[in-house]
Amino acid sequence: MTAAGHPRRHILLYALLLAGTTAISLSGCHKSPRSDSDWPVYLGDKSASHYSALNQIDTTNVDQLKIAWTYHSGDLDSLSHSQIECSPIEVDGVLYGTSPKLKLFALNAATGIPRWTFDPFADTTQTAIQINVNRGVSYWAQGDDKRIFFAAGSFLYAINALTGKPVSTFGHDGRIDLHEGLDRDVQDLYVVSTTPAMIYQNLLIITTRVAESGKAAPGHIRAYDVRSGKRVWIFHTIPQPGEPGYDSWEDNNVWKYVGGANSWAGMTLDEKRGILYVPTGSATFDFYGGLRKGKNLFANCILAIKAATGELIWYYQTVHHDLWDRDLPAPPNLVTIKRNGNNIEAVAQVTKTGFTFILDRDHGKPLYPIHEDSVPTSPALPGEEPWPTQPIPELPEPFGRYVFPMADINPWVSDSSQTLVKKQLASISSGHIFLPPTETGTLILPGFDGGAEWGGASYDPETGLLYVNANQVPWILTMVKANKSKGNSSSETVAAHGRIVYQNHCMTCHGKDRKGNGSYPSLQHIATKYSEPEILQLINSGRRMMPAFKQLPHADKEALITYLLGLKDGSASFIPSKENLQEANSHPEDPFTMTGYNKFRTPEGYPANKPPWGTLTALNLNTGKKVWEIPLGEYPALKAKGIPTTGTENYGGSVVTAGGLLFIAATPDKTIKAYNKATGQLLWKAPLPAAGFATPITYRVQGKQYIVIACGGGKLGSPSADAYVAFALP
Repeated sequence: MTAAGHPRRHILLYALLLAGTTAISLSGCHKSPRSDSDWPVYLGDKSASHYSALNQIDTTNVDQLKIAWTYHSGDLDSLSHSQIECSPIEVDGVLYGTSPKLKLFALNAATGIPRWTFDPFADTTQTAIQINVNRGVSYWAQGDDKRIFFAAGSFLYAINALTGKPVSTFGHDGRIDLHEGLDRDVQDLYVVSTTPAMIYQNLLIITTRVAESGKAAPGHIRAYDVRSGKRVWIFHTIPQPGEPGYDSWEDNNVWKYVGGANSWAGMTLDEKRGILYVPTGSATFDFYGGLRKGKNLFANCILAIKAATGELIWYYQTVHHDLWDRDLPAPPNLVTIKRNGNNIEAVAQVTKTGFTFILDRDHGKPLYPIHEDSVPTSPALPGEEPWPTQPIPELPEPFGRYVFPMADINPWVSDSSQTLVKKQLASISSGHIFLPPTETGTLILPGFDGGAEWGGASYDPETGLLYVNANQVPWILTMVKANKSKGNSSSETVAAHGRIVYQNHCMTCHGKDRKGNGSYPSLQHIATKYSEPEILQLINSGRRMMPAFKQLPHADKEALITYLLGLKDGSASFIPSKENLQEANSHPEDPFTMTGYNKFRTPEGYPANKPPWGTLTALNLNTGKKVWEIPLGEYPALKAKGIPTTGTENYGGSVVTAGGLLFIAATPDKTIKAYNKATGQLLWKAPLPAAGFATPITYRVQGKQYIVIACGGGKLGSPSADAYVAFALP
């Protein structure tokens, strides 16, 4: 839907000129999936398009944008590096979003003036350190019954959209415990939801985030009655006996204890077909699969499920027997491909590896060739059996880099730093995207955070272009043998046992030396931040990226705290409890763990490879070819030295509009930018109060179009904030 005065041909001309012989068919265009000016669903609509038909702001006037309003929630937590990853929604002139401490709020979308606020932790003993990230909310209405659904901690809430009060008839006094209804006892395990539920008719369909190592909950998909909160159906992502996919696991009992295969990224819905498209992640443990041999369905899959019943229609697995944490990181986009004069409705799934899988919506048939290529299977860890082939799409062209030759060492650092990088690169396994993890170190490129990440891709139905922002930063995966407690009170101290607990459960994120990395904070001076009771509470409940470890025996928790704080009783003998013995016999223990999510950096702190380190790419889905690709983000210190734009790591997606624009923040340089969507030319940039690690939205209220971005900072070493900022034309 394009208003008069802004013809589509003007926008398409730029793309045709830039693409040369790569034509974009006008006959393949179709109208926006929305016919109004609202932004009522996470990522714009249930097809995850990130698209708006609004064009009041266009390529000719975008440089005139000014701040229209700023909302401060008043609850940032600098000590805990709080964030806002929420992409809000807007319905009937009201904007709904969440704060750093997950307070749900409703604002006047034209002024930013609050209407109400709901604090899910107001009447509990939980504190700020237990709060997880939230990336958005869901809206449902029938007559005067209007509800906002959102998750905070382990609970899914139903809130009256008019009053901000819980809907008492939903679940238990307005909420559902996400531990319940998983067909397995997971009460002591980590189960939260960071991405909004999907609404289909009167069903509320939800996916979850679970732990990724050790004992973890399964990532089963559940549908609830939108009014009562009663479970209607469940799809087992780790199949149980008699279910499809069960035979893809060599051990027939893994469904009882293996976790993961969850969809933390959210999902997409084709309402006409009644089909839900769900991307899943890896099964636990992420980096060692000796206890889960086989292809591991339905981990790392695009699932097509009947939204009404939860029945499987088809699946496509993008990584077999994942050993690299290559979760599918974003909802697939519903797209239309022009092929031999016909329009084919498909799903486009971007990945951490930089591949894009294009599949027919009805049958899951690839629309471009996908080859099952042979991949390295050795050297592998003892007991591991890597899968011998992996699916590699021929097209679309990849938007990620996979190899790191010596010639690609960062040229913008000192000669001595380059020498150190060269030495380290030579000491690890590299040269292929699917090298098995080893104890000597394996290059991960694109890194653990992509390629594509949870911001996902924007799809322009006018042109058939898909826009994806990606990370191009190398990481190093190093495995070590898991430490086992001696279990002997005469030869093991409390501190020594606590160190073993740390290495087996905490080192993966906080590192071998407790220094942390990236989004994972250092624990070296934790005594200056938290008391013993607060650390125990944090272990039991988790916070943001950290899963809960409530399932650990209490003696283990106390030993861990003693080790972290260096308490005096650390030299006392460790006395195992009955819980320790029960824990040891409850499920198999992985014989290996990893030393942490370690980025491969120079001594100066920059990525070890040459730029770009963050990219923004436009893909023509009708041809599978790149139309343009540019660096996204910059380091001010490097810019001051006259170094060309390098791109940076980025988190959060983009929004594409009929006004010829692509809006995105996502970078740590505290700016929001607008690009010409046809050419990639930067047209506008504005400073933000903090980094906007979130996906912006756009809507029209009272005749005026707004662009809104959450500015929470808190990642990549950036300061935390509590702001939502709206831009509009004067």
